[in-house]
Amino acid sequence: MLKVQEIKELIRAMDQSSLDEMKFEQDGTKIVLKKQVAEATTGQASAPTPAPVTEVKPEAPAKVEAAEQAPKPIAKETKEESNLHTITSPMVGTFYSSPSPDADAYVKTGDSVEEETVVCIVEAMKLMNEIEAEVTGKVVEVLAQNGELVEYGQPLFVVEPS
Repeated sequence: MLKVQEIKELIRAMDQSSLDEMKFEQDGTKIVLKKQVAEATTGQASAPTPAPVTEVKPEAPAKVEAAEQAPKPIAKETKEESNLHTITSPMVGTFYSSPSPDADAYVKTGDSVEEETVVCIVEAMKLMNEIEAEVTGKVVEVLAQNGELVEYGQPLFVVEPS
C-alpha cells in the first residue's frame, strides 16, 4: 500500500510535468493521475487551468474525482502569517478530526505537533489515510469540519513552525 507522502510526491511530479495522465501500480494498488483542463466559457482568450484529479484503485474498480468547486481559501494573510505552514489535503475524501466518533480530536488549536504527528484522517474509497503534520510547531487554526468533504489541495490546518 502506498503511503500518503508517496502519493503526494507522485502528484507533485505530475503537476511539474507536461503529462496529462499517469498510471502507477504497486503491490495491488493502482493510482491514475489525470490533469483536466478547464476551458474559458467566454469568447475571451485565457490560459487553461489544470486541475489534478487523483484516482486510487485498491484492486476493485472505483473512482474518486475532484469536486467542481475550488478549494476554500486560507484566511487573509498578514505580515506575521507569512511564515505559517498550511497542511493541505493530499486527496479528495472525507475529513475526520479523530480516529473514531467518540474519541478526542487528534489535534486542536493551540496543540503542539511534530513532523510525524497524525493531525487527521482523510477517508477515500473506504481507505483511512492518516495525514501527518510534516512540520514541528503549534496548530494556529483548524480549517476543516469533522465529516466534511475535502478536495485535493484544500487547506486543513495552519501551523506556526517552531
